[in-house]
Amino acid sequence: MYRSPRLLVTGLAAGLAMTALASPALAQSNIKGQRIEVAFVLDTTGSMADLIDGAKRKIWSIANTIIDVNPDADIRMALVAYRDRGDEYVVKSFAMSSDMQGLYGKLIKLEADGGGDTPESVNEALDESVRKLEWTKGGDAKRIVFLVGDAPPHMDYPNGPLYPQVLKRAQDAAITVNTVQAGDDPDTTKVWREIAQLGHGRYIAIPQDGGRITVIETPFDGDIIILQQKIDKTVIPYGSGAKQADLRTKMETKAMAPASVQVDNSRYYSKKGGSKEVVTGGGDLVADVKNGTQKLDALKDAELPEKLRGKSNEEKQAVLDQQSQERGKLEEGMAELVKKRDAYVAEQTAKQDKDKGSDSFDMVVKETLRTQLK
Repeated sequence: MYRSPRLLVTGLAAGLAMTALASPALAQSNIKGQRIEVAFVLDTTGSMADLIDGAKRKIWSIANTIIDVNPDADIRMALVAYRDRGDEYVVKSFAMSSDMQGLYGKLIKLEADGGGDTPESVNEALDESVRKLEWTKGGDAKRIVFLVGDAPPHMDYPNGPLYPQVLKRAQDAAITVNTVQAGDDPDTTKVWREIAQLGHGRYIAIPQDGGRITVIETPFDGDIIILQQKIDKTVIPYGSGAKQADLRTKMETKAMAPASVQVDNSRYYSKKGGSKEVVTGGGDLVADVKNGTQKLDALKDAELPEKLRGKSNEEKQAVLDQQSQERGKLEEGMAELVKKRDAYVAEQTAKQDKDKGSDSFDMVVKETLRTQLK
């Protein structure tokens, strides 16, 4: 196995984020309400430990890239983790969902282990992503897979799926398959190039250092985090005990994330068009009533927080209106902070780009996004 350097995925996501900031043409390509579905098929054997660590810090940055291209996009993401036979699991799949907070919570629990040899169960993972994830059928939806790994597939497992046949199904379903190779194993290079070609996607080779792309801290990050904490206090959990507990767990997980992750999360919330959720996946009465996904008078008292029980519908609505108005004022302040932060990041990025060649990783990602998300 080949040891992938720390910051490989950091480079991937940061490159994606910088692409959107640096490419005004991308921001203009906006099909209102278009569904964009992205699945990451990720090798989670031991050699990928640093890459997975980077992914945990950068999932929101990747989501932000899509928002920069299309603020009104209906974004759904999925994760398919794979190892090989004899490991703890061969394939572990996390369903396609708009619940980004839920996906982040699953991702941070993902650990790299196993492996120690090559090849890996790439075919099985690709097959899982194409056939078993709930991709949107038809319409103008964008369906994109990123296969990320450092070892070639097993082609010797009896009755197992093989990538040429899997990619034929992907083509029939209008799913674009890109490959990201960690390291420089020549056997992997050959297959990854072929998979990208058959998948009508792009082959991206990450150099051993991943390209020196770092997280840019800004003078506005601290204020963004403080303001987000105030917005979070306007959330009103409701529903069954399990549903309320799930919402609180998501909020606790978000609050415990590194500062850069919290800022990326807040940027996503602030810039996303259409229906807004402080915590994705539902469960906040303020957002769900405002977005029309929950009728207040359809809820039983037992499903409401203590402060709303026993009140008339008018009194309940008054409480929600007050929270919504307070949230709206805070959101206006957040939008200004995010705008200032974006300008600062764009300025710093422009300075860094002067030293980068046209074959640097972030430049390749820019080209990929122009092709696939415009």
